[in-house]
Amino acid sequence: MIATPLDAIKTSFLVSYLEAYFKKENVDIIVIGEPKNLDGTDTHTSLKVRELCNQLKKKFSSMKIFLVDERFTSKMALDTMIKGGMKKKKRRQKGNVDKISATIILQAFLDGKLRKGYK
Repeated sequence: MIATPLDAIKTSFLVSYLEAYFKKENVDIIVIGEPKNLDGTDTHTSLKVRELCNQLKKKFSSMKIFLVDERFTSKMALDTMIKGGMKKKKRRQKGNVDKISATIILQAFLDGKLRKGYK
């Protein structure tokens, strides 16, 4: 399997986006990037991500949710954009970095790396 990006969605619209997406596509699991500091400790956003996981777990109770360490994915995404010849203006757009980072996180999960079960 090969991961491909969808859309960059604001957190406030995520649940409704997923509801619509899950109606169209057969989805069994949700993979979420887990923010960590270099030393493995929580970041300032770790609690918000866990709260989001709990919200998704309640809303989509039949799905398994997995957290994947997202350290270095923004750097990897930027390197990928540079190697791919993406212009600097597009590299500065946060949504583009997020999409590629999410793809890296999902591909790592699919490859069986960096897997930490949440549910």
